[in-house]
Amino acid sequence: MTELAAAKTALKTQAVETPSWAYGNSGTRFKVFAQAGVPRNPYEKLDDAAKVHEFTGVAPTVALHIPWDKVDDYAALAKHAEQRGVRLGAINSNTFQDDDYKLGSICHPDASVRRKAVDHLLECVDIMDATGSADLKLWFADGTNYPGQDDIRGRQDRLAEGLAEVYERLGEGQRMLLEYKFFEPAFYTTDVPDWGTAYAHCLKLGPKAQVVVDTGHHAPGTNIEFIVATLLREGKLGAFDFNSRFYADDDLMVGAADPFQLFRIMYEVIRGGGFTPEVAFMLDQCHNIEAKIPAIIRSVMNVQEATAKALLVDGDALGAAQASGDVLEANAVVMDAYNTDVRPLLREVREEMGLDPEPMAAYRRCGWAEKIVAERVGGQQAGWGA
Repeated sequence: MTELAAAKTALKTQAVETPSWAYGNSGTRFKVFAQAGVPRNPYEKLDDAAKVHEFTGVAPTVALHIPWDKVDDYAALAKHAEQRGVRLGAINSNTFQDDDYKLGSICHPDASVRRKAVDHLLECVDIMDATGSADLKLWFADGTNYPGQDDIRGRQDRLAEGLAEVYERLGEGQRMLLEYKFFEPAFYTTDVPDWGTAYAHCLKLGPKAQVVVDTGHHAPGTNIEFIVATLLREGKLGAFDFNSRFYADDDLMVGAADPFQLFRIMYEVIRGGGFTPEVAFMLDQCHNIEAKIPAIIRSVMNVQEATAKALLVDGDALGAAQASGDVLEANAVVMDAYNTDVRPLLREVREEMGLDPEPMAAYRRCGWAEKIVAERVGGQQAGWGA
């Protein structure tokens, strides 16, 4: 099989999970700008997600966020997804929007608050059972603002204790994905601030616990591909949350700020054997001023383009240059792949999959945007907290 044919085959197997919350209204701490046609409930979010999959062909699952996507009957929600041609994906917990969590959730100094937080995580596992979801994704806003506010080591002990209880509740084929973020909303210490802390906890928990790399959750200049390579080497990379940021955690469209970085990350994924269903490619984005569905389609396409370029790196030529110490040639091999215009290749892939070669144009023509604006009138639009 030629290199190009192998790349096309791999691209047809790619799957990018979209987040339910990206279809709702979002914003910054200053303002949330509402848009016409935004979903009013989880069912309508799935309807929109189905359109992304319809035109990209590689977005078959949708992550839920609890309680934002809470319903009375999760089996019915899963059936609705199936009827629309998608499936329910990761279940994301929420331990950061309750007044009780002002001083933390699972790391809180008060045992009753920790109990409340852990019970919510256990509820999320119950939801996984009902939806058939395999992944529980955890992100904690826990931390402190001032020196002396709490015991740093004690908070790590509480974190480990709570995670262990939830880990023991996981069923067959289920896993825990632990995300990290180096700051915000806490400003002095963050309880899971980096990949090392997340890795240490996951290593202690066992094989069902793996690390999530959110591409926007790093200090400027961090070599994210090194983190990816290391976690893959240790068998502890479970998922990505793809987004972009220019300064802090902006949750912009993936590849918007630094498409070269996204390419480098995807090369390490492929190089390290991570281009498999065991490493979940998820989007985690908040589309504040752009139209929701087209932005998500564009993000999926950006992941596809970075992946296609990474697949075209000439491994033999690169290995030879590295072995001979030819620094410039090794770099040139990588840059040749990055500078390749892969859009014609991806158009061919889509046509072979029975899709329109231009997903954005196809979506604009389909009339869905106009339909939802006309029909989704009244009720409460979904957004942060709903």
